[in-house]
Amino acid sequence: MAEASIDYAAVYQALPGMVALLTPELVLADVDEAFVRGSGRPREALVGRFVFDVFPDNPNDRESRGADSLRASLHRVLATGERDTMAVQRYDVESTERPGEWEERYWSPVNTPVFGPDGNVVLIVHRIEEVTELLRVSGRAGTGPERVREAELYARARELQELNNRLRQAHAREREVAPALQEAMLPARRPTLHERVAVRYRPAMGALTVCGDWYDLVDLVGGHRLGVSVGDVVGHGLAAACVMGQLRSALSAASRVADGPAQALNVVGRYAHVVDGAESATAVTTFVDFDRNTVTYSSAGHPPPVLVHHDGRVEFLDRATDPPLDARPDPVPRPEAVTAFEPGATLVLYTDGLVERRREDIDTGLTRLADSLRRHRTRDPEALADIVLLELLPPGGATDDTALVVVRL
Repeated sequence: MAEASIDYAAVYQALPGMVALLTPELVLADVDEAFVRGSGRPREALVGRFVFDVFPDNPNDRESRGADSLRASLHRVLATGERDTMAVQRYDVESTERPGEWEERYWSPVNTPVFGPDGNVVLIVHRIEEVTELLRVSGRAGTGPERVREAELYARARELQELNNRLRQAHAREREVAPALQEAMLPARRPTLHERVAVRYRPAMGALTVCGDWYDLVDLVGGHRLGVSVGDVVGHGLAAACVMGQLRSALSAASRVADGPAQALNVVGRYAHVVDGAESATAVTTFVDFDRNTVTYSSAGHPPPVLVHHDGRVEFLDRATDPPLDARPDPVPRPEAVTAFEPGATLVLYTDGLVERRREDIDTGLTRLADSLRRHRTRDPEALADIVLLELLPPGGATDDTALVVVRL
């Protein structure tokens, strides 16, 4: 059959399950007849409406989380460009015949991106399987195989629902602990003798307020010198944050007594071998000497710092790059390099969440960062940090953690 002869409107209506098309703003652009029937709402009450205006959470149930779960899934699709299959969700729906009364419903949603010519997501195919009836066993007669199978499905679904409730409770407890843990591990900005510094910290979308990225600022002995470091532990949440805290503390201590950044990373690399969860952790550290106007640096598998000169020239500090902290069972001395700067230059350290995107070469992200820093280099560090995050992070939040340090030299 030739492609031109396919009636795609008919195909859309024949797709299995309830199917809706959502815009990137999460507005219902179209719905099939099954969606109209399953939702119990006429088409004109659906199309053109913000999906969570039509389907809000049940205000009478404090445990209701259907809208939050769906919103997180849709934002993941927009941020990653990948299909997101959700677990069975309880998503109560207000009765159209009895306003104020809510019906307990269970849905199995899948959200799939549709891309435009420019590669951006232009629509989300939101497909739902209605499984509510499978979870209702009361009022049915008979003890045949279908009834037994239905009872098994019901029991399994209730088990999953109870597991989800426990996970939500555990997640809520983690959220109570997370702010205090972040404040203890990563203060807003460690006090130093050098005041023209801005730091920013952004956990991945949907993560807790702690993550595996870190930064550190250290006043070094011997002259007017400052140590600036950032690092990245694989993973998110409290587990990654605990590993992050150990490595950050180790690097902070090593920087105070090391001859240079390479030696500091050598020490932390040896330590990383005995820290569970530190596999593939990366870090970069710089020693800034304000008396000699030099930056000495060394990197353990981390994206290169950026030195933005007063005249707009952007220099990536990539001449001393080595494998991640725990990469060598028998460590060898790491490389170290030195570059000069004029007063008024800006040093920027960051983690890969700022520049890496799925299906995109990292050089594209580095170029985007260099362009933003060049255009806004005259702004003060606080404003510059905010602008860089605004221009480089996706509007809905990044899928990886991000740490950023801006130092006016």
